[in-house]
Amino acid sequence: QVQLVESGGGLVQAGGSLRLSCAASGRTFSSSGMGWFRQAPGKEREFVAAINWSGSSTYYTDSVQGRFTISRDNAKNTVYLQMNSLKPEDTAVYYCAARSMPGSAATRAYEYYYWGQGTQVTVSS
Repeated sequence: QVQLVESGGGLVQAGGSLRLSCAASGRTFSSSGMGWFRQAPGKEREFVAAINWSGSSTYYTDSVQGRFTISRDNAKNTVYLQMNSLKPEDTAVYYCAARSMPGSAATRAYEYYYWGQGTQVTVSS
């Protein structure tokens, strides 16, 4: 069993930065691929970034490439999403997710088994 708790969301002006954290409990965290997804009002949940178990492979959706960075610290059971140059269109609830099988990252929501409760990110223009 894995429990995920996100933090770090808030209100920021366009061009600003935020760092989201996802604290995980459970013995399988260090072997699991992790991802960040987001959902804006009236829209479907979308993939943002993913990282494999070791941190050696990362993936990003095109709209955040070069602005967001996903990383993990397995010793702290935590995955991060550093968000720079934020835009109003980044406004959404951001969710952390963990795969149930060890190893690789994934970019589709159905490939993740465990989900956090979400943290709100609001970017004002």
